[in-house]
Amino acid sequence: METAAVALIVVLIVAMALGLEISWSLGLACAVAVLLDPKLTFVVLAQRIFANSNSFSMLAIPAFMLAGDVMSKGGLSKRLVAFADSLVGWISGGISLVSIVACTFFAAISGSSVATTAAIGGLMYPEMVKRGYPEDYAAAVQAIGGTLGIVIPPSIVMVIYGNITGVPVGELLMAGMIPGIICCVFLCLWAFIKAKRSNFPKADHFSFKRFLMSFKDAIWALIMPIIILGGIYAGIFTPTESAVVAVVYGVIVCLAIYREITLKSVWSIIKTTAVDTSNLMILVVTAQMFGWLISYYQIPQFVTEVMVSNVSSVAMFWAIVIVLLCICGMFLEVGATNLILAPILAPIAVAFGIDPIRFGLGFVFLLAMGQATPPFGTCLFVSCGLSGRTVGGISKQVLPFVLVEIGCGILFAMIPALSTFLPNLIA
Repeated sequence: METAAVALIVVLIVAMALGLEISWSLGLACAVAVLLDPKLTFVVLAQRIFANSNSFSMLAIPAFMLAGDVMSKGGLSKRLVAFADSLVGWISGGISLVSIVACTFFAAISGSSVATTAAIGGLMYPEMVKRGYPEDYAAAVQAIGGTLGIVIPPSIVMVIYGNITGVPVGELLMAGMIPGIICCVFLCLWAFIKAKRSNFPKADHFSFKRFLMSFKDAIWALIMPIIILGGIYAGIFTPTESAVVAVVYGVIVCLAIYREITLKSVWSIIKTTAVDTSNLMILVVTAQMFGWLISYYQIPQFVTEVMVSNVSSVAMFWAIVIVLLCICGMFLEVGATNLILAPILAPIAVAFGIDPIRFGLGFVFLLAMGQATPPFGTCLFVSCGLSGRTVGGISKQVLPFVLVEIGCGILFAMIPALSTFLPNLIA
């Protein structure tokens, strides 16, 4: 392997180990590689940055971010919580199930795990503590529920994954629906078992009248994912255009129907989203530049040859990926793992005969799980912030939920139809 290629990887690892921001680490690694390669100049970096950012599908990222911000501040989260409470609040450990189900609903409109944990956790953590749940357990439920934010469409991480690997974004988004719902069911099942063992409190009974009233109040929030996925499935608009539709729909609902935001607050939300989008896009274009250099130096081909010659089966490859991403989830932010490993692992998966959509879903799902694992899980940190509890205390309670998600990840790897059924319908 060329000296520049080795430097590309080594400089990235060293820079991240020294605590440099991931975007700066990626940029520095690329710059060093170009300096050491006599066949390349810095003009190449400028060209790649322009080429990578000049993408229609990239417009979906700021649009989905804006839609999520509008809806999290426009009253949709509390209506989704009320609806989830009427649906499952009467079951043993009902309020913990409410948190997970509400996170699932909110994931279908936000596209962000951090936003899901913050929006739902801010409402549900105090309520769980009020009803007698242990504080660390209540905080852990918010952290694990939030991880579904990047699995269930729309998903910002899936949009980025599709852009850097060439996998169709629309099919990726559709692939997350069934696995996201299945994971929600298994998380709720463990919460139910935990509640039975610990004798957690529950509501008295199911009220059909309350269910209808909360459904009526939350109907505008529940319709949004149907509009997005239905529009993509029917060919009415592309995934990128669906993000803009989500923004328009969210503003109309929160401004004219729920009336919990004003034009002035909408402008404030837009400014906040612009700053967040700028930071994210800098990270994305540097990562794409890094990915181009990885391809240029044929690193995926090198790793593929090593793995194909030493890994005897697809099952073993999946096992390596699951272990690798579990470890990365403990130490790297989900965006960094996605941007660094996706360009390397996706071609290897294809070499093993794994459907690109199936692998993309499995990859993103394992990234999502990493957001709740200590010591650096982003959802874990958000939950710590809103609860005031320690990482250590919450981690002990979140571990069984993480094991449930690992089991789900293995299930999705073993049964391709769970992730490919819906995309095949629109293919």
